[in-house]
Amino acid sequence: MIQNKYVVGNWKMNGVGAHLEEVRAIAGGAARYRGVDVALCLPATLIHRAADVVPGFPVGAQDVHFEPHGAHTGCLGAAMLVDAGAVLTIVGHSERRERERSAEVRAKAEAAQAAGLDVIVCVGESLEAHEAGATIETVCRLANKSLPEQVGPTRLTLSYEPVWAIGSGSTPSPKEIGWVAGALRDLVDKRFGGQGAGVRILYGGSVNGSNAAEIFAVPNVDGALVGGASLRAIDFLPIVAAAAEAVERQGAIA
Repeated sequence: MIQNKYVVGNWKMNGVGAHLEEVRAIAGGAARYRGVDVALCLPATLIHRAADVVPGFPVGAQDVHFEPHGAHTGCLGAAMLVDAGAVLTIVGHSERRERERSAEVRAKAEAAQAAGLDVIVCVGESLEAHEAGATIETVCRLANKSLPEQVGPTRLTLSYEPVWAIGSGSTPSPKEIGWVAGALRDLVDKRFGGQGAGVRILYGGSVNGSNAAEIFAVPNVDGALVGGASLRAIDFLPIVAAAAEAVERQGAIA
């Protein structure tokens, strides 16, 4: 059975109420494509409003605290995100990992799961590790320490995002992405056994409409975590279209 591709937009610190029309356009456009699951991880200020604007379209958060509540100024617990309308959250994005340990990322993932949120766990290597030939060692070490104890009860996704590629316009070669995705697939299968088959592996790092088809053709890449190109429907929907075409090609080959 061919698994749907998963394309997730991460708006980072972008977007105000006026940009909800882009959310509407993305949700409407994405519905035209078969074989692709699409979601947007928005600023916390937009989650509730977006969930109202596009009911049924998956809206998520970009981070979550590992504690359910307490004296954590400026933080949001998983139950709070669910209450706002979120159905998923990112944890461990490289732009936050500078201030976090992998154990904290894992605790966040498990807290999100317990509240009913799907989770995307991000891992990636620095430019120094990449140039030293330590990419797979670094990424697998981070994944082992950051992944939650169990796959479920919600959907778990692992995203490879080389730190040096994010927002740079540069991406690893398809062969390099394939090596890492294959190593992560092996890790997930060994760690979770048969349940690991349900864990999708994404690539994130300067994904756009021009390189998406090439990335989706890489073995073991089940989708993409998209940054800047997810802010506008005109940029994001071509990536969704490329994912749908990849699923169609895989179905024809199978």
